[in-house]
Amino acid sequence: MQGTDLLFSPLVAGRLRLRNRFMRSATAERLCRADGTPGPELAEVARRLAAGGVGLVVMGHTFVRPDGKASVGMSGLWRDDQIPAFAAVAAAAHEHGAAVALQLNHGGRQASPHLTGSELVAPSAVPLEPGSPVPRALSEGEIWQLIDAYAQAARRARDAGFDAVQLHAAHGYLISQFLSPHANRRTDAWGGTVEKRARFLWEVARAVRAVVGNDYPVLIKLGLADFIPGGLTLEEGLQVVGLASSMDLDLLEISGGAGPGNTRSNINKEEQEAYFLPWALAARQRTALPIALVGGIRSLKVMCRVVQSGAVDVISMSRPFIREPGLVQAIASGAQDKARCISCSLCSTRADVPTRCWVE
Repeated sequence: MQGTDLLFSPLVAGRLRLRNRFMRSATAERLCRADGTPGPELAEVARRLAAGGVGLVVMGHTFVRPDGKASVGMSGLWRDDQIPAFAAVAAAAHEHGAAVALQLNHGGRQASPHLTGSELVAPSAVPLEPGSPVPRALSEGEIWQLIDAYAQAARRARDAGFDAVQLHAAHGYLISQFLSPHANRRTDAWGGTVEKRARFLWEVARAVRAVVGNDYPVLIKLGLADFIPGGLTLEEGLQVVGLASSMDLDLLEISGGAGPGNTRSNINKEEQEAYFLPWALAARQRTALPIALVGGIRSLKVMCRVVQSGAVDVISMSRPFIREPGLVQAIASGAQDKARCISCSLCSTRADVPTRCWVE
């Protein structure tokens, strides 16, 4: 099939070198201790994905500070003594030739006070939805402390042997909250215009780059629009794409922001796949950064069409790899031309247990 050779060709994305164009999008594995430290189970996830042929394995999401924890079993890298445990995860991916990145995150108003024992903090005192807990608005000094928390987590990931870090600026978490006019009602230098709402992202990217050095890949997962009233619009998200072009990043993964539109169920037709592709095509007009696309990609035919579009360099998937860690090898061998994932989303409905496919 035309385009298949491209899928399996190496890629240089900024400072990052990949053996093929397949990326495991960061997934909440829920396999870590209460403090975020991983055990051998998380390393085994990385090993299976790498052995299955994935080019870039993104682990996470990983909280950069304890008050940013969002779910049971979430990984967290906020102390230096956790570095050896994370090094085992990176080494497991490297055993089978994959590049591995760690996604860095803070839940903001989507953190879980029940798990953290801390109050919710966010750009503004605006709940996620009516009836949700009201977060406390961050002070200027607290914003800078959080920026440093991202930077120090990136340093630890680099020291643990990860090939890159990814900044989570999607799905309504803290960076996404700063970008969104629904969550960010500030009238100071951190809110208002798109440029001011993007300042937190800008400063996080700058602080991370200063700590990890000029040769280390820094990636971003960016939600281009929210799925809630008064949220980030697509045009605003595309403006952020333009700003991100000057943040010294290496790969842009396109997804959605806050709200229920990021994951869609019952994808059983080709026309339902790659539902964020129109956004990627629009983003390509605003940036020369390599682009990874996530969202409902299931079949080889669509994968080929996506990379041939000229907008997308990397195919990113999450749910298919939960069911089939060896999917890339199966496609490469010709044994399959489509993921077995039926997009039922049962894998994400149980937030209290490790992530797994419940379809046998």
